[in-house]
Amino acid sequence: MSGATDRTVVVAGAGGIGGRAVCAALTAAGAHVVAVGSRAESLTDVDAAETAVVDLADPAAVAEWADALRARRPSIDGLLHLVGGWRGGSAPDDWEWLERRVLTTLRVASRELRDDLSASSAGRLAIVSSASVAQPKWGMANYVTLKSAAETWVQALASGWRTKGTPTAAVTFVVGALDEPGAVDDLAAACTALWSVEADQLNGALVELTSAPSTNPS
Repeated sequence: MSGATDRTVVVAGAGGIGGRAVCAALTAAGAHVVAVGSRAESLTDVDAAETAVVDLADPAAVAEWADALRARRPSIDGLLHLVGGWRGGSAPDDWEWLERRVLTTLRVASRELRDDLSASSAGRLAIVSSASVAQPKWGMANYVTLKSAAETWVQALASGWRTKGTPTAAVTFVVGALDEPGAVDDLAAACTALWSVEADQLNGALVELTSAPSTNPS
């Protein structure tokens, strides 16, 4: 039996290439997958127990949605933040566009669900970061800075759960690009396996699913 069986797992950014694969893998493993996206059309044919259109950058909208989810599900066991977005350069407009997707959605959703994950018998939070963060270049300055900030946010969550001693873990998966051969399958397998590994082995981990930096990141 998979460790993900009967777990309620929220997949944010479920309509993207990575999100669809992760939803399908978790559903096959017996999880109750809640597929969340910003547009209804992006969630068409996603393999999930339920779908929700939510602006994850809006705290009020996220709180309303989360309250309704809590009323239906006895435990929320996972938040997988797979919200995508890519623009190169350092322009202010591109920064604002990326910040909302890469960082704000993570910050808002994780703040709202943090206590739920803490209360779970195996709460898991994961994000996807970029191998480019380790080799930042001016041509993608906005992107790598925000991905680095997202990694730092996850480490702060991990530290809090470590201090509390709860069976909860925050993990960062590092990829080059999700259109690399095998990258999506690797991500789906890694996300599904989160509930088959003890929290103290996962919490705060930076897991490289690929070692090759890319100029066309996830």
